[in-house]
This record gives sequence, C-alpha cells and structure tokens, in this order.
Amino acid sequence: MGYLGSQSHSQLKKEIGHRKVVLFPFPLQGHTNSMLQLASILHSQGFEISIVHTQYNSPNPRNFPHFTFNSFPDGLVETEHPSESDLLAFIMRLNFSCVVPFRECLQKVLCDDSEDHITCLITDNVWYFSQAVADEFKIPRIVLRCTSISSISAFSAFSSLREKGFLPMKDSELDEAVLEVPPLKMKDLPVVHTKSPGDLPQILVHLDRETRASSGLICNSSEELEGTKLAESRKAIPIPIFVIGPFHKYCPASASSLLVQDMSSISWLNKQRPKSVIYVSLGSIASIDKAKFLEIAWGLANSGQPFLWVVRPGSICGSDWLEHLPKAFLEMLDGRGHIVKWAPQQEVLAHPAIGGFWTHCGWNSTLESICEGVPMICMPSFGDQKVNARYVSDFWRVGLHLEDKLERGEIERAIRRLMVDPEGKAIRDRAVSLKDKVDQCFKEGGSSYSYLDSFTGYLSSL
Repeated sequence: MGYLGSQSHSQLKKEIGHRKVVLFPFPLQGHTNSMLQLASILHSQGFEISIVHTQYNSPNPRNFPHFTFNSFPDGLVETEHPSESDLLAFIMRLNFSCVVPFRECLQKVLCDDSEDHITCLITDNVWYFSQAVADEFKIPRIVLRCTSISSISAFSAFSSLREKGFLPMKDSELDEAVLEVPPLKMKDLPVVHTKSPGDLPQILVHLDRETRASSGLICNSSEELEGTKLAESRKAIPIPIFVIGPFHKYCPASASSLLVQDMSSISWLNKQRPKSVIYVSLGSIASIDKAKFLEIAWGLANSGQPFLWVVRPGSICGSDWLEHLPKAFLEMLDGRGHIVKWAPQQEVLAHPAIGGFWTHCGWNSTLESICEGVPMICMPSFGDQKVNARYVSDFWRVGLHLEDKLERGEIERAIRRLMVDPEGKAIRDRAVSLKDKVDQCFKEGGSSYSYLDSFTGYLSSL
C-alpha cells in the first residue's frame, strides 16, 4: 500500500511547474530498483522523469509509461556479468567506459527537452565520474545512496582503521569489536574481496570526494531506523541529506525487477498456513558451492517448516540450476517445499503465510522484511550486507545471524528458533514492533514525510 496521494498530481504539477529530473541508475538489481522507486516518488510529486541508462541490464520502459528512457552503449560484451569476486573491477570499468557515451546521451536529453527546465541530475553514488559531467553542463547533481546509513559510517572508517594497523584484517581479530563503528565486529566491515586489493581504497576515495562535491544526498532509510548514524553523517558530510525511505512503501509492488519473477510463488503460498513458511533468497550476485547448497537444502528439509526457496540460475558453482539436488528431494517433501528461479519479493514478504526470511541482507531486502514485520536469518556475503546483518541481529534484534555456520543442524535450529520455538518469540515480537515504528515515518509529521516535503521544495529551488 502506497503512502502518496494526499495532494493531487495536477495540484503538485501546477505548483512545481514544468520541471524535469534526469535519473541515472547503476545497472545492478538492487541499485536499479531503488532508483526507479525514487523516480516513481518524484513523478507522484509532479516532476517529469527522464531515465538515462546503460544498455546492460536496461529497465523495461513498458513498466513505466510515464517516464522517458534514453540508453547508451556501455562497452560491455554480451557475456560480461559481475560476480562477487570482480564487482569492484566491474564498477571501475563502467566508470571509465561510460564517460563519453553518457555525456553524449545527457547532452541529447538536454537538447530534446529544451522547453523543460532540467532541475537536476540524480545519480547512483557508484557513478562517481558523473559529477564532472554534471559540472560541465552546469546541472546540479544529487547522489542516491542505495545502502544503509550505517554502512556509510563503516566505509568511512576504513582510512582510520588502516592507519591504526587493523587493515588488512587478521584472522585472530575477526570477532573483535570495532570501537569506531559499534555494534560491528571486524568481520562485519564491508570488505569486497577482489583480485586487486588496491581497488577498494581507490573507489572509496572517488565516492567520498564526488559525493561531497554534489548538491545533496538521498538515503533510502528513515530516522526511525538509523537516527544516530544520520546525525553522525550530517556532521561528517557537508551537504544536505534527505532521508525519505523506505522507498518501496510509497509505491505499489515494484515493476523494476531485472529478473523474471515466478508468480507461482504466490499461488503456492496461498495454500500454506499463516506464519508457517520460511522464505529463502540470497541475492542477485553472490554464489555458493555445491557443499553449502546441499547443507541449505537439508537444513530446510529437516526443519519441518514449509519453505519457498529462490535458487537463481548460475548461483551454484558448477551448476546451471538444481542439478546438485538429489532427484527425490522435492518428492520426499510432499509439497512442503517450492523452488523458483526468482520471486516477486515484496508480495512474498507481505503474504500472511510468511513467518521468516533467510536473507543475504542486501539493504532493499532488509528494508522490505522490516516493513512487513518478518524476522530474519542473516547470511551476508560481502560489502554492506555484513553491516546490515549485524544491525539486524545485534542492534534492532529482529533476526538471527548464522555467523558463517552453514551446517544443516545449525540451519534447522535457527529456522525453528526464529519461527516456532518459545525462545524466538521475543525476536518475532520485536520485528512487529519495528514495523510499527517505521510505519510512523510516513504519516504527517513523520520523518520521511517531512524529508520528502523538504526535498521536493529543495528540487523546486534549484
């Protein structure tokens, strides 16, 4: 259910005038979702929307008939896909190869829309090259940060930790607390494993410098969730910060998925008892080996709980899809398990049959689970997922952290504790309480409601 609509679109349009915002998403699932949700929010506030995007992972214009879409060649070959091990190289390559084609595409948008006033360019913060292009065209650039505010603090601590000798991490110190960014442990720092260790510091320098040079920062979060970290960020980052999330609550279920959603997920859930199903989805990039895959499978089976399991094709090393599962596995479950290649996640988490979410703790997934009051089992892979997982388990205390114990017995116990055992009741109750708390931010006088109002005014003044 959306929260927009207190003011008519025509009334907002009249107040704002003929203004257009150009948005530039980074072509990964979570990043594109967030940018298109933001675009829908701004459109509902009366702004015209133009999306500039790469040909790789391009969004479907048919899902957004009120937007204009402009694509440009990105220099990637058809077989190139980012993975956990080369994600940083992928980011750096696109920031190099897209400079010229993006500039040409943006120039065309500016010429074609000469009768409209281009209010600003909103880009994913990962597109650090775009600040120079915005400066060239004398357009204000506003940065969208798709991760949690807490992860911003964690990334910002890297330089200090390196100077103090804590980085690179030592195996003996992985469980040590990071005093600079509580409640994190050393193993929770948002490290991305890469073949070139120097890539991450280089990218962080670019991101910090170009964000500070921008005209503002948008965060997909709320004061109710991250008020303390927001206050710290305001002291550290000398630009206006607008915290107007969670984005997905403003709009109907997202049409921005880059993967085909299997709607049989919903028809299967309709046959299950309330709060009985554990939903498992571990993201759009990370992969696991055969041994871990089988531990997950048997942990789910042995838990006794019905499960909806997303197994993304190619996410199991050495397998196209389910080849490693024993042939009689699903038949043995007698309908208690349902496996799909991708699911309509917002609808799934809102379904009354869902009682828990086993997640990689990407920020979008974390927000979607919090907003439905669904407790979580955390299995982060890399980057900000580790920060989010620690906040879920140790700060908000609305989930359990597997702590790298991917063994079928541990999985079985975690599922039962989270969903049915008396000792997990406090976690389940806190998940519902946190949902109610976040719901307040969208109501008149709530933090996100107020930030959206001030952000709309800020855009109109540019």
